[in-house]
Amino acid sequence: MRVAIVILLTFVGFFLTHGSSTTTFKHYIVYMGDHSHPDSDSVIRANHDLLASVIGCSIDEAQRAAVHHYTKSFKGFSAMLTAEQAQQLSEDESVISVFESSTARAQTTHSWEFLGIDSIYQYNRLPIDTKSDIIIGVVDTGIWPESKSFSDKGLGPVPKRFKGECVTGENFTESNCNRKIIGARYYSKGFEAQNGPLESFDQPFYRSARDADGHGTHTASTASGSVVRNVSLYGKIASGVARGGAPSARLAIYKALWFNSADAADVLLAIDDAINDGVDIISLSLSFPASTYFEDPVSIGGFHAFRKGILVSASAGNNYLPGTVANVAPWILTVAASSIDRDFSSNVYLGNSKMLKGYSLNPLKMDGFYGVINASFCEKESLNHTLIKGKIVVCYDMDSTTVESIKRGGGVGMILVKSFPKEILRQFEIPGTQISLEQSQLFQSYLSTDKKPIAKISRTVTVLKTRPAPVVASFSSKGPNKIAPSIIKPDITAPGVNILAAWSPVATAETAGRPVDYNIISGTSMACPHVSAIAAIIKSVHPSWSPAAIQSAIMTTATVLDNTQKPMLSSLKESVSTPFDFGSGHVNPIAALDPGLVYDFDSNDAYDFICSNNATLGERLGLTGKAVPCKTPPIPIYNLNYPSIGVTNMTGSLSVNRTVTYYGEGPTVYVASVKQPMGVNVMIRPNKIRFSKVGEKKSFMVEFKPYKDTNGSFVFGELIWSNLNGLHRVRSPIALHVLSV
Repeated sequence: MRVAIVILLTFVGFFLTHGSSTTTFKHYIVYMGDHSHPDSDSVIRANHDLLASVIGCSIDEAQRAAVHHYTKSFKGFSAMLTAEQAQQLSEDESVISVFESSTARAQTTHSWEFLGIDSIYQYNRLPIDTKSDIIIGVVDTGIWPESKSFSDKGLGPVPKRFKGECVTGENFTESNCNRKIIGARYYSKGFEAQNGPLESFDQPFYRSARDADGHGTHTASTASGSVVRNVSLYGKIASGVARGGAPSARLAIYKALWFNSADAADVLLAIDDAINDGVDIISLSLSFPASTYFEDPVSIGGFHAFRKGILVSASAGNNYLPGTVANVAPWILTVAASSIDRDFSSNVYLGNSKMLKGYSLNPLKMDGFYGVINASFCEKESLNHTLIKGKIVVCYDMDSTTVESIKRGGGVGMILVKSFPKEILRQFEIPGTQISLEQSQLFQSYLSTDKKPIAKISRTVTVLKTRPAPVVASFSSKGPNKIAPSIIKPDITAPGVNILAAWSPVATAETAGRPVDYNIISGTSMACPHVSAIAAIIKSVHPSWSPAAIQSAIMTTATVLDNTQKPMLSSLKESVSTPFDFGSGHVNPIAALDPGLVYDFDSNDAYDFICSNNATLGERLGLTGKAVPCKTPPIPIYNLNYPSIGVTNMTGSLSVNRTVTYYGEGPTVYVASVKQPMGVNVMIRPNKIRFSKVGEKKSFMVEFKPYKDTNGSFVFGELIWSNLNGLHRVRSPIALHVLSV
């Protein structure tokens, strides 16, 4: 591991030999679409020739400007360019899109028990060779291979179809791969082209697939960690058995994030490699800002994965606001975050014998009561050491230096006031906890009425079977989908609040300087690998199913009720959640193995969808390799055979078409029922469908007749197909935006 000591290094590159010192060069991705798989060398030569001819430089300069080459599943390259040069390249007929390589941020013992994973008979009865033939590709910050969660005990030989490599590097040799971690690669050229050398960052790192951040180790073990008993944080918190959702599946690791940040060009290359290596599932706990599907590396790479039969699961983002949901292409399974039925209680006991509910990951015992001081926003310069010495400090905000400043000033504890104290729990270097705004009002009343207020912070206790759960996390990004509002996003929600999983022991920034092997963190990053694992389980049981069929099974079997059997709540709004919070609902892995009906679609349907999004001929040609004309008139976006139903900008009545495929035993009949959206009448034609054999397809029409406009808002409903024996309920959320009646 290295800790950077170099403050400024000079990149020797194209921009030093071509252009003035005032010219601004940025990292751009040049996407050129599908190709017929010539050898990599010829693709790279063609890229250099194009770059040299279009921007007017020598081949040598073009070679220095190029950062990455995409040669396997699709073609293109990334390079350091000026805005003018990028524009010139975008005008070449062989180029689909040119866009700046943006930056992405990285978005357990009990969560799998909460989901009932051990009760999946169809999966548990499978032979180990069948379950271990599934490969999950994880694009993240790397992996800590020594973790017990990555033991390969009981696993057979690596699947012969896997074409990946175990790339060696700093503190990472071929021996760090095994029958669990069957491949490992790393990508830093794009990040360094954009941000400077890794050595210029004052943070630990490994120039290899080894993880110094912890995030990638956490997500990989959540998806496919081996079963490890007697796991906890600090020996007491969240004690139990750690396991991934698909513990027999293999892992292929693609490290494309550095310091929890990623460059788009690196991520796109990682996806290109993962597709070519032969993974079955790609798990992406990251997101990029994007205004179109052709300027988003996850959308581009995900489409090519979809065409090859690979499901891509990606996090919805942690931006909490409406309209911020990321990874919104319909060929991506977009995952929001929600809670499980577990709290980590660290309460505050007051001198007047009252107790305030608090939450944190606090392993430290406070022996007695101490004086309390209110330091408001706890800015470093306002923390008077004389006043805080020997006291518990109350803060309404904090930064990365706050706890250290309190500790250095002699403070003995910290109470942080937060809007959502149960989410994103902190670990403090001194006894500390988080309380709600409501609890803080009781606290302030005590502080103002007692001349010598005192308090005591309790050590964290794990509390199970809490209610209500799940609740959609406040931080989880919300819909509507800004690129194509008729495609409801996110698709699904899964456990993403306070999840325990494997960790890198050198990643101590999140653990108050304490090295740990397992850690508890929150985010849609944690929710994504839960769904990736469930997709892997479905793929094991139904190996012939397409990515869209697996996605449909996960979505249509989701639940919208919590463990009190009431509609799931949103933590942010403190009200009932909508499909823009949780998509189709909370994932239900047991039901997803046997959905009854699926809404399937393939790359031809995706092509029609792209046509409906006004894609140019070049963009369509690039994605498919074929100059197929769009249908005239284009198929409306809302008629993509998606498991959810959305329509935006309605001006009167319209009909939506869907087709379902039957996967069940013997003849059966399904009957439709509808929860009507406010102001819209909904009819299903036909409202009864008969099936006689597995694989049979039947189509139906959903007729919407609005009688009241929605004043610029969406209204929600649902369609449920139920078979007569009551074993299957195939649910699709409905979201409508009515402009006029």
